[in-house]
Amino acid sequence: MTMTDPIADMLTRMRNALRIERNNVTIPRSKIKVGIAEVLKREGYIENFEVDETGPQGSMKVNLKYGPNGEQVISSIRRVSKPGRRLYSTVQDLKPVLNGLGILVLSTSKGILSDREARKQSVGGELLCEIY
Repeated sequence: MTMTDPIADMLTRMRNALRIERNNVTIPRSKIKVGIAEVLKREGYIENFEVDETGPQGSMKVNLKYGPNGEQVISSIRRVSKPGRRLYSTVQDLKPVLNGLGILVLSTSKGILSDREARKQSVGGELLCEIY
């Protein structure tokens, strides 16, 4: 069986790990998933991630982040653009998520960026996911 949406699989694995309060989660590696993990690390939603090149595809271990009293840093993680319905946005249409409390992760011509970075570099792109 082939996976139709590997990004949704990554987000679901992270959501499930957060729900049972695991410290880390292992995800099959791809360039786009590494890009999403880099954005989440830059924006402070995850502690860190490590890429493991062994095996045909390799894997990625994401260390999830919790607050000082064990509260979740990520309260919602949602796939926006889906394989059956791609959603794109111009830089003018990029609105802050929850008045700037959350981020949108975009795939742009300048790589995978958060909505803040995309506005700064004035590029639009495909809306991959929304995190807050």
